Amino acid sequence: MAEAARTTRIPLVERVLEANDEVAAANRAQLERRGIFSVDLIGAPGSGKTALLEATLRALRGRRQPAVLVGDLATRRDGDRLARWCDQVVQISTGQGCHLEANQVRDALAEIDLDAVDLLFIENVGNLICPVGFDLGQSAKVGLFSTAEGEDKAAKHPYLVEAADLILLNKVDLLPYLAFDRSFFEADVRLLNPRVPILGVSATTGEGLEAWLAWLERAARSGLPASTD
Repeated sequence: MAEAARTTRIPLVERVLEANDEVAAANRAQLERRGIFSVDLIGAPGSGKTALLEATLRALRGRRQPAVLVGDLATRRDGDRLARWCDQVVQISTGQGCHLEANQVRDALAEIDLDAVDLLFIENVGNLICPVGFDLGQSAKVGLFSTAEGEDKAAKHPYLVEAADLILLNKVDLLPYLAFDRSFFEADVRLLNPRVPILGVSATTGEGLEAWLAWLERAARSGLPASTD
């Protein structure tokens, strides 16, 4: 009975992912047709996703026309924070869902004036595992870690590192006060994804923000994940 249950579950999971991928492909085609570069930002609770987006949106004023989709289990607090810096913010409440899915992104896009957007941020649910396996139709996937989480988190979440087009290490301003070995963290990243760019940033002080913005600009211009060269 246990073996039968497992074999039944595998095709079910495959069908769910296949259906998600079909919607994601439609999302991607729509965004590409309109020339909108989109970023799926994935990070743990407390890693600083919202704070980083706040700093990013402030810096992009007058330079880009951004929109933000915010995934959260319950509250609208992140969406309200970002709405101070961006006119087009849509909060997606996932309830008990631990990640965003392509159909939720599709529905949220219908609430945005896409003719007035050239850069889309998708703040995924605070989770380093579930969101990685679900394509949303994004142009690039960015993994966000923070120094406060510990230097071992890249090795403990290999699927995100392997799938990421960029790794951001947030809260680098705290390095003098933490027992965080940055070279150890970066070595783990390199073992999993030798070519992925790694940028240190601080949403609080602005350190590394220009390098992050430069990556976004190059990626948006090319429509492809950008290197840091």
